[in-house]
Amino acid sequence: MAQGTGRKAGGGLARPCQPSADLAKITGSDPLPRSQVVSKVWDHIRKNNLQNPQNKREIVADDTLKAVFGGKERVSMFEMNKHLSNHLK
Repeated sequence: MAQGTGRKAGGGLARPCQPSADLAKITGSDPLPRSQVVSKVWDHIRKNNLQNPQNKREIVADDTLKAVFGGKERVSMFEMNKHLSNHLK
């Protein structure tokens, strides 16, 4: 189907997911589509200046993100999505 035909997306990215208690500290406790979860996490990263200035692909975790990232101090932006999946039901 062509874009803009009114077809409703119901797939993996659009389906609301329930965040864990640790992730809810960033996203809020309401179920959100995965795309919104990632967006809110990036808002948190930018607001708190958590990207490594020498390597923008690396995220330096604050205490809130450390809980989401399994205790890791630093993760790559690609690794981040794997950790987020562990906190979404």
